[in-house]
Amino acid sequence: MTVYIENETDISFPFDEEELVRRIMEAVLETEGCPYEATVNVLLTGDEEIRAYNRQYRGMDRATDVLSFPNIEYGRPADFSQAEEAEADCFDPDSGELVLGDIILSVDKIREQAESYGHSRKREYAFLVAHSMLHLCGYDHMEEAEAQIMEEKQRKVLEDLGITREDIEIEER
Repeated sequence: MTVYIENETDISFPFDEEELVRRIMEAVLETEGCPYEATVNVLLTGDEEIRAYNRQYRGMDRATDVLSFPNIEYGRPADFSQAEEAEADCFDPDSGELVLGDIILSVDKIREQAESYGHSRKREYAFLVAHSMLHLCGYDHMEEAEAQIMEEKQRKVLEDLGITREDIEIEER
């Protein structure tokens, strides 16, 4: 598994961002039966920057907490056979890993939502990464039934990793 993280802010967290993404990525891909080693790109940015991405790619002129850009077009969620059919576009020629896609996280929203929901920034970060990883695996939440499936999968991944709403922040940086 390869995780590339770029933090274009001056904000850091009291946990290892890359290690946490890697743990969540492995848990989601194992749960979803991904038969490949995979790569994910993560950009940590601020509200204004994610607002610009949201406006450019989704036509929504507002900041959001996370954006997901899957590299694979799925016939159905977690059907990785589509990647094999588009091998040249889906696999890194150097590593041979499946390139799942890109995740953009707003560090401002992570801080704001953690405080609003009364849990740690680690828990909020982990939740958003799990949510985004499911999008990178072809899941969506446009309809109620889809939303319920995603919510249950997110809850299970975080629970299995021991990341709960009761997590508290030990150290602020």
